[in-house]
Amino acid sequence: QVQLVESGGGLVQAGGSLRLSCAAARIIFSGYLMGWYRQAPGKQRELVATITSGGSTNYVDSVKGRFTISRDNAKNTVYLQMNSLKPEDTAVYYCNAQRAGRGYWGQGTQVTVSS
Repeated sequence: QVQLVESGGGLVQAGGSLRLSCAAARIIFSGYLMGWYRQAPGKQRELVATITSGGSTNYVDSVKGRFTISRDNAKNTVYLQMNSLKPEDTAVYYCNAQRAGRGYWGQGTQVTVSS
């Protein structure tokens, strides 16, 4: 069974930073498209950022210039560095792994940004 375990969430003041980590197990990590999604209360889950096996990245417009996604294939881990956090970034953040039409989710980690 594929496992994705997120960590690094928490409470931070506006303007602060957090780094999320997602450790993957039981997949050939380097072959997967990895992504971070988030879901705020009462809203649909939305894509935040993705990174391909080759390291190409994509971001939703609202986080461009503030968030950075990266991956360490040797550690089977994907990261999301979040800087200049805003209250509207408050959400549960989920790690996602996709390959050949199959996707997997982590359990999520809460990020709360206070104003």
